[in-house]
Amino acid sequence: MIISRTPLRVSFAGGGTDIADYYRTGFGAVVSCAIRKYAYVTVNKRFDDDIRVSYSKTEIVDSVDKVEHGLVREALRRTGVRNGVEITTIADIPSRGTGLGSSSAIAVGLLNALYAFKGYRAGPKRLAEEACEIEIEKLGEPIGKQDQYIAAYGGIQHIRFNADETVVLDPVITPAKTKRDIESHLMLLYTRKTRQSKDILSKQKTNSHSNKAALDAMRDQAEQLFHDLTALQTNKLGDALKHGWELKKSLAKGITDPEIDKMYDKAIKAGAIGGKITGAGGGGFLVLFVPPESHWSVRNALPGLKELEFKLEPQGSKIIYVGDDY
Repeated sequence: MIISRTPLRVSFAGGGTDIADYYRTGFGAVVSCAIRKYAYVTVNKRFDDDIRVSYSKTEIVDSVDKVEHGLVREALRRTGVRNGVEITTIADIPSRGTGLGSSSAIAVGLLNALYAFKGYRAGPKRLAEEACEIEIEKLGEPIGKQDQYIAAYGGIQHIRFNADETVVLDPVITPAKTKRDIESHLMLLYTRKTRQSKDILSKQKTNSHSNKAALDAMRDQAEQLFHDLTALQTNKLGDALKHGWELKKSLAKGITDPEIDKMYDKAIKAGAIGGKITGAGGGGFLVLFVPPESHWSVRNALPGLKELEFKLEPQGSKIIYVGDDY
């Protein structure tokens, strides 16, 4: 048996500028971090030649082409695993609609585990590039590239997406004390609202030309936040989240709604400096930058929201178990 573990992520700034319709006009940039919440993929040999896939449903088929789960099917094709395999995917949080990059984490983790199953170690660059190819090109998802890269590399990263399709990562290098300071200020609260990110992202893609000024500002904000964090000015993160949320709301309908706005306003009144909805918007998690002394005030202001406690994850996707047969 092979088991891969791949981190989920929280994006701080620049989300939306990692979509090709935007970055091909110049470049896009994000600042994103991996967190210690994970997607796990197990791959095991079967006694027979069938393929068994277990997720929210179970499939048993006799060929790769019959696999319904798109990520699994395309990962099998990409890695050349044709039969006699059993695959299971699980995650620490609901796998759809939470805005923490779980779909891309599963794509990266699948590739990592399947390559290990074949006796090959794939590096983060290959995992990220091939996960992007599967999700964006093969499956036609209207998504960007940041989730695949942060899942593959981990850490806090400034990621630049160039018009020629090259991607450059610059890790945010800070002392451990600074990372603990960032962790102590962040809160993740589950809104209990899920959504299909592709619906919102399709609208953003359609609006990319008319939204260029807002996207330029979001990209520039990511550039500035990278410099602020490397200069150990972690207090700037709250304002970055706050101003980024105002820009993000202008990109498409459905990113926010009156219920989300009410949650956000309550959090700000309770002491949060800034925040936003994770991922494409419309639901999922509310990420907030809150002074530690105000955490209880925010919890009391939003008693119906489940808090997800987390730490930053310095590593990307990794193989955490290799059975004796390998």
